[in-house]
Amino acid sequence: MHSYDSQKAVSQYRQLGLQGEVSNASPHRLIQMLFEGLLQQLDLASAAFDRKDIAARGEHLGRAIAIVEGLRDSLNLEVAELARQLDSLYEYCTLSLLNANKNQNPDQVREVRQLLWVLKTGWDAIAPVDNA
Repeated sequence: MHSYDSQKAVSQYRQLGLQGEVSNASPHRLIQMLFEGLLQQLDLASAAFDRKDIAARGEHLGRAIAIVEGLRDSLNLEVAELARQLDSLYEYCTLSLLNANKNQNPDQVREVRQLLWVLKTGWDAIAPVDNA
């Protein structure tokens, strides 16, 4: 069994309005897409910090938090200890991003981005081999 529930991932992806590849994507690819969108939002938030654009910073951090919560919601906590550990990490990331915005601290965004980039890299490395 997998740590992620693919139906919940599809639902979250659709809620975020990111429907482009969803209909043809494998469950593994859906999680990759969420990670890609998440890292993009964090990069945009960091750029908004640099520009001192408070509105854009809040918007991008809000989207990033929604994606983290989507990843969190898609975890199958009844199946694996790894899922429970990821849940704790995602909770930490959400709280860190909220604090980054509240305290105007771009370093917290960079820390979360680094943590999630490591997860995405690991997820990419275990991609199923396409036998087509």
